[in-house]
Amino acid sequence: MFAPAVWLPPPLGEGWGGGTTVLIGVAALLLAMAIDHWLGEPPARWHPVVWIGRYLGWIGRRIAPRAEMASRARDLPRLVAGAAAWWGGAAMVFCAAWIVAAIAERLPPWAAAVLIGLALKPLLAWRMLRDEVLAVEAALGRSLEEGRAQLARLVSRDAKSLSECEVRESAIESLAENLNDSLVAPLFWFVLGGLPGAAIYRFANTADAMWGYRGERAGRVWEWAGKWAARADDLLSWLPARLTALVLLLCSLALRGRAGLGAIRREADQTPSPNSGWPMAAMALLLDVRLAKPGVYTLHAAGRAATSADISRAVDLASRTVIACAVCAVIAIAGLSAIGWP
Repeated sequence: MFAPAVWLPPPLGEGWGGGTTVLIGVAALLLAMAIDHWLGEPPARWHPVVWIGRYLGWIGRRIAPRAEMASRARDLPRLVAGAAAWWGGAAMVFCAAWIVAAIAERLPPWAAAVLIGLALKPLLAWRMLRDEVLAVEAALGRSLEEGRAQLARLVSRDAKSLSECEVRESAIESLAENLNDSLVAPLFWFVLGGLPGAAIYRFANTADAMWGYRGERAGRVWEWAGKWAARADDLLSWLPARLTALVLLLCSLALRGRAGLGAIRREADQTPSPNSGWPMAAMALLLDVRLAKPGVYTLHAAGRAATSADISRAVDLASRTVIACAVCAVIAIAGLSAIGWP
């Protein structure tokens, strides 16, 4: 069996020994990370996450009612339609990833590692996240308006009225939250479920980003049509989000007394999301800065106002976390293979 790095059902993959399987998985993971570091994202026309977004946009317009037509009452038909659309998309993503893994299974080990690494790369997006966050600070150096416009590429909230400090806070929050969504969680599910596992997670996270809203977005109401997508992402991100906070804590070179798991949990509980608050709270406490979404939550209220230096510090801490998570993933692949997972 070509697992855990590239899950396939038996009898495929029975020709390779466990050592070769581990090497393929590790090589594929490291290749994907290297491509992300040196080359970044593939063109949009070849990007699987872009394809996922197009599917979600197309079918979303058919299941979410326009604001003027939405009912305030419980809308079970929209809930069922949203769940069915989610499962249909997830099935297509799983099958596509399974086919890639099946093709890899019939290649020489080096070619299998290359194919799986190339397929895994678009499911990871650390370099793009880092560059977008640093671009916010660069834009702020030119003008507040440019900083707000750059931030709008990262977050869904309205950035037009944010102060310079609030723009920085939002950028750091986005860095922390998406560190999990774009790197830690895909790696986690790759280790456990191979390429299909990482692909399903990326689909679920993209669906939540596009559908997981309680109110109106882009002229449509997602309260019921997007409920399944939001809950699925909550489930798949639950453990990775907490692992992200833990690794951030361990990677800090100057742990502060206030930054422990208990303090992180207390701060994270202030956010409406069961997951995103964990890496954001860890980042706030470790940097000793206040991070807030106006009218929704304030993390580490006693912290300093975020400065330009804090953006760089946040990126440096996140970079160390990325390296640590890659090392942990390599160890986990070897360990799970040793015990015969799955």
